Amino acid sequence: MSSIHKIKRNYRKTKYILYKETLVDFKEHFWAFVGGFLGIGIIAYLQSHTLPQSDMVYLIGSFGASSVLVYGVIQSPLAQPRNLIGGHVISAIIGVTVYKFVPDILWLTAPLAVASSIVLMQITKTLHPPGGATALIAIAGSEKIKNLGYWYVLSPVLSGALILLAVALITNNMAHNRLYPNHKKYHKFRKRITSLLKSKSKF
Repeated sequence: MSSIHKIKRNYRKTKYILYKETLVDFKEHFWAFVGGFLGIGIIAYLQSHTLPQSDMVYLIGSFGASSVLVYGVIQSPLAQPRNLIGGHVISAIIGVTVYKFVPDILWLTAPLAVASSIVLMQITKTLHPPGGATALIAIAGSEKIKNLGYWYVLSPVLSGALILLAVALITNNMAHNRLYPNHKKYHKFRKRITSLLKSKSKF
Protein backbone atom coordinates (compact mmCIF):
# COMPACT_ATOMS: atom_id res chain seq x y z
CA MET A 1 0.00 0.00 0.00
CA SER A 2 1.37 3.40 -0.98
CA SER A 3 2.05 6.10 1.58
CA ILE A 4 -0.74 8.25 0.08
CA HIS A 5 -3.29 5.47 0.58
CA LYS A 6 -2.08 4.99 4.17
CA ILE A 7 -2.46 8.70 4.88
CA LYS A 8 -5.98 8.72 3.39
CA ARG A 9 -6.95 5.62 5.38
CA ASN A 10 -5.61 7.08 8.64
CA TYR A 11 -7.40 10.36 7.90
CA ARG A 12 -10.73 8.58 7.37
CA LYS A 13 -10.20 6.53 10.53
CA THR A 14 -9.38 9.60 12.62
CA LYS A 15 -12.34 11.50 11.18
CA TYR A 16 -14.69 8.63 12.08
CA ILE A 17 -13.28 8.34 15.61
CA LEU A 18 -13.66 12.07 16.23
CA TYR A 19 -17.21 11.99 14.86
CA LYS A 20 -18.10 9.01 17.05
CA GLU A 21 -16.62 10.59 20.17
CA THR A 22 -18.58 13.83 19.72
CA LEU A 23 -21.99 12.16 19.45
CA VAL A 24 -24.40 12.93 22.31
CA ASP A 25 -23.97 9.87 24.49
CA PHE A 26 -24.60 10.62 28.15
CA LYS A 27 -22.87 7.46 29.38
CA GLU A 28 -19.84 8.31 27.26
CA HIS A 29 -19.76 11.85 28.61
CA PHE A 30 -20.27 10.66 32.17
CA TRP A 31 -17.32 8.28 32.15
CA ALA A 32 -15.17 10.80 30.30
CA PHE A 33 -15.92 13.28 33.10
CA VAL A 34 -15.24 10.72 35.82
CA GLY A 35 -11.96 9.66 34.23
CA GLY A 36 -10.74 13.20 33.70
CA PHE A 37 -11.80 14.24 37.21
CA LEU A 38 -10.14 11.29 38.94
CA GLY A 39 -6.98 11.30 36.81
CA ILE A 40 -6.19 14.96 37.27
CA GLY A 41 -7.68 14.95 40.77
CA ILE A 42 -5.26 12.32 42.06
CA ILE A 43 -2.26 14.15 40.61
CA ALA A 44 -3.52 17.49 41.96
CA TYR A 45 -4.05 15.93 45.39
CA LEU A 46 -0.45 14.72 45.42
CA GLN A 47 0.67 18.19 44.39
CA SER A 48 -1.32 20.03 47.05
CA HIS A 49 -1.25 17.63 50.02
CA THR A 50 1.88 15.50 49.68
CA LEU A 51 5.09 17.26 50.64
CA PRO A 52 3.69 20.73 49.83
CA GLN A 53 6.86 22.45 50.99
CA SER A 54 9.25 20.23 49.03
CA ASP A 55 10.67 20.56 45.54
CA MET A 56 8.50 17.75 44.22
CA VAL A 57 6.27 18.56 41.25
CA TYR A 58 3.36 16.34 40.22
CA LEU A 59 1.02 18.46 38.12
CA ILE A 60 2.03 19.87 34.74
CA GLY A 61 -0.09 21.44 32.01
CA SER A 62 0.44 18.72 29.42
CA PHE A 63 -1.51 16.26 31.58
CA GLY A 64 -4.65 18.28 30.89
CA ALA A 65 -4.20 17.75 27.17
CA SER A 66 -3.49 14.06 27.72
CA SER A 67 -6.74 13.74 29.67
CA VAL A 68 -8.71 15.00 26.67
CA LEU A 69 -7.26 12.19 24.57
CA VAL A 70 -7.14 9.39 27.14
CA TYR A 71 -10.65 9.94 28.52
CA GLY A 72 -12.42 11.75 25.70
CA VAL A 73 -11.10 10.15 22.48
CA ILE A 74 -10.19 6.72 23.80
CA GLN A 75 -10.15 4.93 20.44
CA SER A 76 -7.65 7.34 18.92
CA PRO A 77 -4.23 5.81 18.17
CA LEU A 78 -2.73 8.86 19.88
CA ALA A 79 -4.49 7.99 23.16
CA GLN A 80 -3.22 4.44 23.57
CA PRO A 81 -0.97 3.46 26.51
CA ARG A 82 2.15 3.15 24.35
CA ASN A 83 1.61 6.69 23.11
CA LEU A 84 0.65 8.14 26.49
CA ILE A 85 3.66 6.77 28.37
CA GLY A 86 6.19 6.70 25.56
CA GLY A 87 5.29 10.11 24.18
CA HIS A 88 5.60 11.85 27.53
CA VAL A 89 8.79 10.09 28.63
CA ILE A 90 10.61 10.56 25.32
CA SER A 91 9.62 14.21 25.14
CA ALA A 92 10.68 14.80 28.74
CA ILE A 93 14.12 13.28 28.10
CA ILE A 94 14.57 15.44 25.02
CA GLY A 95 13.42 18.58 26.80
CA VAL A 96 15.79 18.11 29.74
CA THR A 97 18.71 17.19 27.47
CA VAL A 98 18.25 20.23 25.26
CA TYR A 99 18.00 22.51 28.31
CA LYS A 100 21.19 21.08 29.81
CA PHE A 101 23.20 21.63 26.63
CA VAL A 102 21.78 25.05 25.69
CA PRO A 103 20.13 26.50 28.82
CA ASP A 104 19.95 30.22 28.03
CA ILE A 105 18.87 30.56 24.40
CA LEU A 106 15.09 30.23 24.56
CA TRP A 107 14.46 31.04 20.90
CA LEU A 108 16.63 28.04 19.99
CA THR A 109 15.95 25.55 22.78
CA ALA A 110 12.13 25.77 22.74
CA PRO A 111 11.62 24.92 19.05
CA LEU A 112 14.51 22.43 19.10
CA ALA A 113 13.00 20.49 22.00
CA VAL A 114 9.50 20.41 20.52
CA ALA A 115 10.59 19.58 16.97
CA SER A 116 12.98 16.85 18.16
CA SER A 117 10.31 15.29 20.37
CA ILE A 118 7.88 15.18 17.44
CA VAL A 119 10.36 13.36 15.22
CA LEU A 120 11.47 10.89 17.89
CA MET A 121 7.86 10.11 18.79
CA GLN A 122 7.20 9.46 15.11
CA ILE A 123 10.22 7.17 14.84
CA THR A 124 9.27 5.19 17.95
CA LYS A 125 5.56 5.15 17.05
CA THR A 126 4.65 6.85 20.31
CA LEU A 127 3.16 10.06 18.89
CA HIS A 128 1.20 11.84 21.62
CA PRO A 129 0.51 15.56 21.00
CA PRO A 130 0.76 16.61 24.68
CA GLY A 131 4.33 15.30 24.57
CA GLY A 132 5.31 18.48 22.75
CA ALA A 133 4.10 20.46 25.75
CA THR A 134 6.03 18.17 28.09
CA ALA A 135 9.23 18.92 26.19
CA LEU A 136 8.46 22.64 26.20
CA ILE A 137 7.78 22.69 29.95
CA ALA A 138 11.27 21.32 30.57
CA ILE A 139 12.61 24.35 28.69
CA ALA A 140 10.26 27.15 29.73
CA GLY A 141 8.83 25.85 33.01
CA SER A 142 9.44 27.15 36.50
CA GLU A 143 12.85 27.12 38.14
CA LYS A 144 11.63 24.28 40.35
CA ILE A 145 11.04 22.14 37.25
CA LYS A 146 14.33 23.12 35.63
CA ASN A 147 16.21 22.24 38.81
CA LEU A 148 14.81 18.71 38.73
CA GLY A 149 17.03 17.79 35.78
CA TYR A 150 16.42 14.23 34.65
CA TRP A 151 14.29 13.60 37.73
CA TYR A 152 11.66 15.51 35.74
CA VAL A 153 11.35 12.42 33.55
CA LEU A 154 10.42 10.23 36.52
CA SER A 155 8.33 12.75 38.44
CA PRO A 156 6.15 14.44 37.42
CA VAL A 157 6.17 13.00 33.89
CA LEU A 158 6.29 9.21 34.25
CA SER A 159 4.48 9.08 37.58
CA GLY A 160 1.69 11.34 36.31
CA ALA A 161 1.31 9.46 33.04
CA LEU A 162 1.04 6.16 34.93
CA ILE A 163 -1.68 7.60 37.16
CA LEU A 164 -3.64 8.79 34.12
CA LEU A 165 -3.23 5.35 32.54
CA ALA A 166 -4.33 3.47 35.67
CA VAL A 167 -7.49 5.57 35.93
CA ALA A 168 -8.14 5.16 32.19
CA LEU A 169 -7.90 1.36 32.38
CA ILE A 170 -10.67 1.41 34.99
CA THR A 171 -13.06 4.17 33.91
CA ASN A 172 -12.75 3.63 30.16
CA ASN A 173 -13.96 0.04 30.53
CA MET A 174 -16.92 0.66 32.83
CA ALA A 175 -19.46 1.02 30.01
CA HIS A 176 -20.05 -1.82 27.54
CA ASN A 177 -19.42 0.42 24.53
CA ARG A 178 -16.10 1.75 25.87
CA LEU A 179 -13.00 -0.38 25.43
CA TYR A 180 -9.52 0.85 26.29
CA PRO A 181 -6.92 0.22 25.08
CA ASN A 182 -8.00 -0.79 21.58
CA HIS A 183 -5.67 -3.79 21.64
CA LYS A 184 -7.72 -7.02 21.40
CA LYS A 185 -5.14 -9.15 23.22
CA TYR A 186 -5.45 -6.96 26.31
CA HIS A 187 -9.22 -7.49 26.52
CA LYS A 188 -8.85 -11.25 25.99
CA PHE A 189 -6.35 -11.34 28.84
CA ARG A 190 -8.66 -9.19 31.03
CA LYS A 191 -11.61 -11.53 30.36
CA ARG A 192 -9.51 -14.56 31.32
CA ILE A 193 -8.45 -12.95 34.59
CA THR A 194 -12.05 -11.93 35.35
CA SER A 195 -13.38 -15.41 34.65
CA LEU A 196 -10.65 -16.98 36.83
CA LEU A 197 -11.49 -14.66 39.71
CA LYS A 198 -15.19 -15.44 39.37
CA SER A 199 -14.55 -19.20 39.31
CA LYS A 200 -12.36 -18.99 42.44
CA SER A 201 -14.97 -16.94 44.29
CA LYS A 202 -17.51 -19.76 43.82
CA PHE A 203 -15.38 -22.16 45.87
